[in-house]
Amino acid sequence: MDPVIQVQNLYKIFGRGARSRALPMVRNGESKEEILRKTGCTVGINNASFEIFPEEIFVIMGLSGSGKSTVVRCINRLIEPTAGGVKIDGEEITSASPERLREIRRKKVGMVFQKFGLLPHRTVLDNVAFGLEIQGVAQQERYLRAREAIEGVGLSGYEEAMTQALSGGMQQRVGLARALASDPEILLMDEAFSALDPLIRVGLQDELLELQARHHRTIVFITHDLDEALKLGDRIAIMKAGEIVQIGTPEEILTKPANDYVKSFVENVDRSRVITAGAIMQKADVLYLKNGPHFALRRLRQMGLSTGIVVDPQRRFCGYVQVDDLVAQARNVPVEQDSTDRHTLNPVLRTDMTQVSGDTAISDLVGCAAERVLPIAVVNEEGRLEGIVTRSALLAGIAGEVREDF
Repeated sequence: MDPVIQVQNLYKIFGRGARSRALPMVRNGESKEEILRKTGCTVGINNASFEIFPEEIFVIMGLSGSGKSTVVRCINRLIEPTAGGVKIDGEEITSASPERLREIRRKKVGMVFQKFGLLPHRTVLDNVAFGLEIQGVAQQERYLRAREAIEGVGLSGYEEAMTQALSGGMQQRVGLARALASDPEILLMDEAFSALDPLIRVGLQDELLELQARHHRTIVFITHDLDEALKLGDRIAIMKAGEIVQIGTPEEILTKPANDYVKSFVENVDRSRVITAGAIMQKADVLYLKNGPHFALRRLRQMGLSTGIVVDPQRRFCGYVQVDDLVAQARNVPVEQDSTDRHTLNPVLRTDMTQVSGDTAISDLVGCAAERVLPIAVVNEEGRLEGIVTRSALLAGIAGEVREDF
């Protein structure tokens, strides 16, 4: 899959002489503080490179001054990079003409700001339709598209309200609807929820995930909040002093921090809400439904197990069998039982084992593991067995001891 956005060796330095004096010093490895002292220039981005793929929520996070907001503004050239390249769908943005850049911003890239950026003298409907108005879209069509966007963010009924009469969370929804009304392929969200109360913020995070499930956009989301990053991001880039120090999935960030700086971010995170069944599952030696009881007993003895996971020829999960049931079947198969079925595992197959998908958070598995000693089956969308989660693996996952691939 080709990336939608490619950022290559990106630098942004603020101040006079940024390109002639400060940039060579940055490339020679001098520190941000030393460059500021010698040149008066501030390093905003230091050699950032990454790719973002279609329909991905890519989160860039870091503390204030880390350069995260500068990066997102370089993507649509609200800030001019000092050096490096930014491509959108293979097109180099840093060399685009002003006319082409305006077209890209209007039709391909939408942006949601932290401070909402709404027009106080306009209604919700006119605020949402404003971008389309700038594009020259006829009033009937732009209002139709604006109403659809308003409905999509849960603000139906507020079309004629003035924005200053709305709560902060509702105003942020108006800003999101305005960005969505133009139907952009890419959505840039710069600290979009940071100014909101915690409960409103969590609600908007959930709504964004629901919108993404319906519309499948490519989203670049900027935040300083690790919990928000872990909840929203398919991948996360962590920045420090203008540099990207690690890029990875939420699980990779939590379980394999690149350095002490990243470790300090993740040390107090509730891992059970982020680590998934797929990360802690083990491969399972399986029995096939067509196997007879004698064969199954022999295999379980070889594996030292008392319970066997059973799949069909396509490796779809069927259930499990236990040694005691297999012994009884092998010894006491009634003559009148179906001649084909009695040589399979069907007569003793049990189907009450818990099944989950690989992306289920392990916090959701604790109750199942506490009630039963059986492992938990991890299956994909087609019902095929991917692995099992045992009690010991679950406890290790909660403690942060995620095992490597099996």
